[in-house]
Amino acid sequence: MDIVQILATEFSIAPWQVKNTMELLEEGNTIPFIARYRKEKTGELKDVLLRDLDERLKYLQNLAEKKSDIEKKIREQEKWTPELAKAVDEAMTMQTLEDLYAPYRPKKRTRAVIAREKGLEPLSKIILEEFLSTEELENRAESFITEEVSDVEEALNGAKDILAEDIADTAEYREILRNDGKKNGFISVKASGKEELGVYAMYEDYEEAYKDIVNHRILAMNRGEKEDVLRVSLKFRDEECIKRITRRMEVNHPKGCTFLYEEIVMDSLQRLMKARMETELRNELTLRAQADAIDVFGLNLRNYLMQSPLRGKVVLGIDPGYRTGCKVAVVDENSNLLDYTMIYPTKPQERISESKAILTDLVKKYKVNLFAIGNGTASRETEQLVADLVKESKDLQYAVVNEAGASIYSASKLGNEEFPDLDVSIRGAISIARRIQDPLAELVKIEPWHIGVGQYQHDLNQKRLEEALSGVVEDCVNTVGVDVATASVSLLTYVSGINGRIAENILKYQRENGEIKSREELKKIKGIGAKTFEQCAGFLRIVGPEPLDNTAVHPESYSIARVLMEEKDQPIKKLAEQLSVGEITLRAIKEELAKKGRDIREAVGEPVLRKDVLSMEDLSVGMKLRGTVRNVVDFGCFVDIGVKQDGLVHISKISRKFIKHPKEAVKVGDIVEVTVIEVDLKRNRISLNMVEK
Repeated sequence: MDIVQILATEFSIAPWQVKNTMELLEEGNTIPFIARYRKEKTGELKDVLLRDLDERLKYLQNLAEKKSDIEKKIREQEKWTPELAKAVDEAMTMQTLEDLYAPYRPKKRTRAVIAREKGLEPLSKIILEEFLSTEELENRAESFITEEVSDVEEALNGAKDILAEDIADTAEYREILRNDGKKNGFISVKASGKEELGVYAMYEDYEEAYKDIVNHRILAMNRGEKEDVLRVSLKFRDEECIKRITRRMEVNHPKGCTFLYEEIVMDSLQRLMKARMETELRNELTLRAQADAIDVFGLNLRNYLMQSPLRGKVVLGIDPGYRTGCKVAVVDENSNLLDYTMIYPTKPQERISESKAILTDLVKKYKVNLFAIGNGTASRETEQLVADLVKESKDLQYAVVNEAGASIYSASKLGNEEFPDLDVSIRGAISIARRIQDPLAELVKIEPWHIGVGQYQHDLNQKRLEEALSGVVEDCVNTVGVDVATASVSLLTYVSGINGRIAENILKYQRENGEIKSREELKKIKGIGAKTFEQCAGFLRIVGPEPLDNTAVHPESYSIARVLMEEKDQPIKKLAEQLSVGEITLRAIKEELAKKGRDIREAVGEPVLRKDVLSMEDLSVGMKLRGTVRNVVDFGCFVDIGVKQDGLVHISKISRKFIKHPKEAVKVGDIVEVTVIEVDLKRNRISLNMVEK
């Protein structure tokens, strides 16, 4: 295989871009480093494309290894042929290789294996190769009667079993069934009758064409089947498939006993082929649906992490609750804990006046600018309490914050290390407050799949989900950059080239020696050798005597950057020639210098801050509201409009233009204008419209 050319064609890029990227990866460079500092070599390939290319590269490399392994195994059986070599060489998927290897794979004791052991394989070849009548075939079968084969009928049945298995193992015939399933098959769903249907009510007696079924329905059906609520199957056009395979057999073996072919094919299809193919095709659907769900989850996560930070605000975070009360924590502008307490404004205690007094005292004492309220249990009642306080002040505002994963952080090793003397519940309130100050810095402390911006996440391949989401977090952290002086171990661990051990060494060094004053000083830290320094230095921000240390300009380019600052009016092309550097690299440095240390996330709109609270009862059809997109899924997006329940904008109500997926028009964190089109108090559902009439 020419892997370079294959990847160039699939990704619509030049072969030199693929070749250079492969070399950079082999040298141990990280994706963020390649995307940011080796633009010249890759032709400015973005981090997302680089990750996709790396994943596909690994697949093709594994495919090449599989081909070698199959060749070796078939050669050991002395059955390797030029025709087989050509087919294996041209195979582009693991499934195709599996089809080609199927006839040579060691078998369990199937009916065909037993028939071969009884010496009936020559009889199966007679059926394929000799034009005989029924009587003639029976006469020939008599010669196969032995102590193990009692009569002609047993001999012929054994020979048919061998042929049925051969048909099931033949790539050409499997492809006929596979194609028919994809083009003409349909998914059939029935209620199992063992459990109440509940959320699966629409699937009680459901059918849909294989080729039309959408990803979120695949995952829903799979979950219903796993919970033993649904029975799911793939239906083929049996008669048509039998006819097509029989016709191909007649073409391949025209001199055989063709009157038996349809009977043998029918047995092969019903007993061997359909079950295998149903498993394969349903797995293919599941893999497709999972890949799409992981992509959407990753996109949502990227947009969520890259939300604009709210700097310079003292925040009072509240983790709402009923019986155990509401946990309260105040953090300063730099996310340092100032104070914490408990209030009990909700049922059963409802100490509202006392709670207001406590919050008012904290606001005055620490000059609080903003309340951050977790959106979980008792959020609605807590929001009402805060809204009453906010109304009485000109300067105060509040925001409802997605608290997904806060409890996991609270009970984690990291949470315990950060606040060893605090109760687990208080740590959650601190996390909620910090999330609105700097979402990225706080959310990296939580495993990304716990952040709650996906769909059917527990039904996905957890290894692939973890890899994909970790890649997203890594790209986000390195895109923004990390202030070494304030970074946590969690944040540093996502920096290009830095692992957990090195991250801990960085913090230990600063505890013992004070804040790091330059990037050059990083080399003194245990574990940061030449390669690690190369990979991480450009992503770490350090305030010190060298201004460039607080930018994304890599130390390897400082001399170029200094010339560029002095000769900033010179044309890029002329400067590139003068400095013997590529124009792409020079342009990237110039763009970075123009940012003057500004956070890339500042371009994203700030979260919606509120002064009053709404309830579902306050909503009416036609009401126009401003909200924040909290989640994007296959069938629409969920928007926080200031009531406890997020409203759903169905995909058909998102844009005037036709869109295949909501992600084409909206992303997590977007501030959008919506109109209420339905309020269902009984089912606790709100339907919204983003398309103006």
